[in-house]
Amino acid sequence: MIHIEPTAQVLGATVTGVDLKHHLSNGDLGAIMRALGDCGVLRFPSQILDAKQLRDFSARFGEIQILSASKYVEPGVPEVTILSNIVQDGKPIGSADAGQFWHTDMTYNAGHRVGFVNVLVAHEVPTRDGKPLGATEFTNTQAAYIDLPEDLKRRFADATATHDINKQWEWLVNVKKSPRAPLTQQERNERPPVSHPVFLTHPISGRKVIYVNPSYVTKIDGYSEQESARILEPIFEHILQPKYRYLNHWTLGDVLVWDHLGTWHNAVADYGPSEHRLMKRCQVMADRVFDKAFIKDTLAVQ
Repeated sequence: MIHIEPTAQVLGATVTGVDLKHHLSNGDLGAIMRALGDCGVLRFPSQILDAKQLRDFSARFGEIQILSASKYVEPGVPEVTILSNIVQDGKPIGSADAGQFWHTDMTYNAGHRVGFVNVLVAHEVPTRDGKPLGATEFTNTQAAYIDLPEDLKRRFADATATHDINKQWEWLVNVKKSPRAPLTQQERNERPPVSHPVFLTHPISGRKVIYVNPSYVTKIDGYSEQESARILEPIFEHILQPKYRYLNHWTLGDVLVWDHLGTWHNAVADYGPSEHRLMKRCQVMADRVFDKAFIKDTLAVQ
């Protein structure tokens, strides 16, 4: 029987009693979806999934995004990307700098094709002096909205903001000196700037979230970039207060599932080139979670 044990922190729960290698029952899926709305970050310990098992489990949550700009994909399973600092025969086997900044994935997509969940499997976890490195840190934008000043909630209740994948990509290439190539014009055309609400209603919890982030948002619509920065920077500082943050330390074999709609995340880069980290990932879009009939039916199953 599935068992969900919250961390008693602002985010996080450990899920046991379910084998992700096999088809997930509707009851277990409903329990996991409810836990995502409540806890945001779910850890399934001791569940090494191969690429096809990872894809099949992830697909229960929605359509999996395939990024044409990524060359680090599992052979024969393009839905699975490889995140790693390992170099073999002089060539990296995965993206070494992915996620090393505060963000939430796929807000640069239009409509309900924004990110819903990430699903990562830990195949290698770096350690030093017996302690795990390469943690993933999260912050809770549902909790942060509750404490936001009421005047900001009223002022931007119906506002939208522009999100652009190229903002973060250029920062990685030009500032962080990432080995990744700049986006081609075709890749930029595939994902032009899009607008989303500044405050979004979470489709599972029904609570408001702050749906802007420092990596992809270029401005609040109707304001200049300079005016937007003056408004957004205090909001970003508010979201990153320690009381909203949760640090997940990886263990070999962990499967981690987290909700993009109500969190930001940051991959902690505290390990060196010889301290190997290997994760395999699926990025799932929100096409299904915003389907009211799907959510009603899924959450109703006990």
